[in-house]
Amino acid sequence: MRLTIQLCTYKRAHMLGPVLEAWFDQTLPADQYEVVLVNDGSPDETNAVIERVRPLARCGFTAIVKENGGLAKARNVGIANARGARIIFTDDDVLPTPTLAAEHLATDARYGDVIVRGAAINVENFDRLPPPVYTPANYSGNYFWTTNVSVRRSRLDQVGGRFDEAFSEYGWEDIELGMRLRAIGTRAVFNPRALAYHLKPAPTGASIESTLRQVRAQARTALQLRARHPHWRVDLAIGTTAPQRVLGDAFRRSGLARIVAPPARAIAASQPLTAWQRFGLGMLATEAYYDELARAEQRSP
Repeated sequence: MRLTIQLCTYKRAHMLGPVLEAWFDQTLPADQYEVVLVNDGSPDETNAVIERVRPLARCGFTAIVKENGGLAKARNVGIANARGARIIFTDDDVLPTPTLAAEHLATDARYGDVIVRGAAINVENFDRLPPPVYTPANYSGNYFWTTNVSVRRSRLDQVGGRFDEAFSEYGWEDIELGMRLRAIGTRAVFNPRALAYHLKPAPTGASIESTLRQVRAQARTALQLRARHPHWRVDLAIGTTAPQRVLGDAFRRSGLARIVAPPARAIAASQPLTAWQRFGLGMLATEAYYDELARAEQRSP
């Protein structure tokens, strides 16, 4: 088996069907790849969606249900069940173009034992997609970003073969694995033709509290990442270089976000945020992130 597509899902039954169907419909010959899906204890209709689309799978398809335990644990279950020589890591909100899998293998054939970084175009829904053409506006500098990335299984095994399950909250578990891969000299190659659409729904009033909870969790796990990898690249990624920290702490203490925030907080739950309200939410998120960093550092021994 040349390639495994590995993705995890949690409470996204409403979008999972089209994503799986797109993976089943790759241009790569069906006997060259498989899809390994891990359902991380979804309480919605996820299992029903999986069974509905299962007959459409022309490639190997393995679906595993486990108790909810976070993305790192779920990905490790996926790795344990993967048979491919190369593994693509992706997410349940990422819709691949038909040639994505083939492009990952084409890059492997040209460059060898490298990380292959694919491209992603952010969209607000999967119903109206822009042309599948990469532009620099969609660029991400992340070295190992599990929206659309692949690595040989043999290379993964050299750094422990799994994600760090101590990262049980939101974020950074992929960056942490990437730091281990970088440490052994793994080269990363970007292929803009390995293209996918990444769902980023327009924020609504209901998004505000969940966004703030998410960035606080991200701040806590950012300190976990820094403790494991005390490196300038990590400080830059998590916003704790000296200039970033000075600006972030000054912003947090200024109270400016709370001046801008009330209009965003007052919007109805189902209503999309206006551009100004999105700006206010961004300010609240920045304040919450640096506030949680400070709190987490105070709690650290």
